[in-house]
Amino acid sequence: MTMRNKPGKNNSSAGKLRKRGFSLVEVLVTTAIIVILAAVGIPTLMSMVRGLRTSGDARDLNGSIIQAKMRAASNFVRARLYANLSANTFHIELQANGTNIWSADCTGGTSSCDQLLSNGVTFGYGSLTSPPANTQASLAQATACRDNSNNPIANTACIIFNSRGIPITAGTGTSPVPMNDYALYVTDGYAVTGVTVASTGLSRVWRTEATGANWKQQ
Repeated sequence: MTMRNKPGKNNSSAGKLRKRGFSLVEVLVTTAIIVILAAVGIPTLMSMVRGLRTSGDARDLNGSIIQAKMRAASNFVRARLYANLSANTFHIELQANGTNIWSADCTGGTSSCDQLLSNGVTFGYGSLTSPPANTQASLAQATACRDNSNNPIANTACIIFNSRGIPITAGTGTSPVPMNDYALYVTDGYAVTGVTVASTGLSRVWRTEATGANWKQQ
């Protein structure tokens, strides 16, 4: 007579295997693989995030520079990108012809216009000393902004356009002249990204590692 398994009872090898859990060795091997993948992947991910932050800030600066140039030409006024190097903010200001008053190009005052650099990003270029090729004579932020009395404002940098959209000097009591080496640089300590402005008003974005000036146009 053939013996049958009792209902609900499985004596097969497959059934036994299904009831078997993970061994300690299997758990340890899986944990080790996860740790190794994390050790390799997290630094790469962080580097990518840092790169996106500095590149994004440079693109924002470039966009604001282009906007200031267009505002100057379209409204027949002077316009400037005002960068606060201490607060790591920037905004656009306008100056009507025949006046010396700079006003923020927005409603609600300067503070409502300010764009803040990304977390961990500041204005600067670290220990670098060489600018991108065929841009500046020497590496430097744009010249200091001037107040309504034409006095330099500490810890600021301005890129100024005349009513034809041409970058000009801030002026020190004489008529402003075309400027051919304006630039603004931001860094996160690992890389430096900059925006340069030629005398024609053409702006370009550059990037290099903070350890050496190997500039590449973006």
